[in-house]
Amino acid sequence: MALNIKIPKKVSDRILAGIKRYQGIVKKAAERDVSEADTVTIIKDIMSDLFGYDKYAELTSEQQIRGTFCDLAIRVDGKLHYLCEVKSAGTTLNESHLRQAVNYGAHNGIEWVILTNGLIWKVYRIRFTQPIDWDEVVNIDLSTIGRSQDDQEKLYMLCREAVSTETLDAFHRQAQIINRHVIAETLISDPVVAAVRREFRRLFDGLKVADHDIRAIMVGEVIKRDALDSDAASLARATIKKAESQLKRRAIKAAKATE
Repeated sequence: MALNIKIPKKVSDRILAGIKRYQGIVKKAAERDVSEADTVTIIKDIMSDLFGYDKYAELTSEQQIRGTFCDLAIRVDGKLHYLCEVKSAGTTLNESHLRQAVNYGAHNGIEWVILTNGLIWKVYRIRFTQPIDWDEVVNIDLSTIGRSQDDQEKLYMLCREAVSTETLDAFHRQAQIINRHVIAETLISDPVVAAVRREFRRLFDGLKVADHDIRAIMVGEVIKRDALDSDAASLARATIKKAESQLKRRAIKAAKATE
């Protein structure tokens, strides 16, 4: 899913040069199974050379959270923006690593967490619910990333320049809406089912079919069951309900303004 971001040329040039330089470095580091400390050194270089952060002013390993130091913290304009949990280059990232990173962020009110081994970069948005939860927003594999606009946009979302424009926030908001669960819920909504019924009547000379029959087929035979029956599907229903409520409030406000 692309945002059609206009990436400044100097940033695009830096991204492309960084990809070319670090793809080989992180692959060899994984093959050699270098230590976590050595991986942190590589991550700092990537953060500086590819993503554009000031290695000495904006990256720190001295961020203490509840008596424990996180691997890296990224501070921009005085604000702690990311926590970065680094695992050794040969380590396969898993949920236990993620939980550790999320706990770091949750305890310090930090929304964004990066989990990486140098090769794989995963960015998560923490949801401050009970219990604490999270959304995976970006997943980048440096070994397969290319020079396409979509790939550059993925990398740009982690860049220093994107922090002030809240590009990652915008991508996350879009991802919360444009996904299979929201689309599935929209497809079985009253307006869409009614539109399908009308199209049947137009195409097939006044064919009569009930909305509930169309919806039953869509739910039972067309749409994958897990798209409609999961926690993500419940969240999708809530997202649509919220959007409908906002539309109604705007309509009421507009009607009052014309009175």
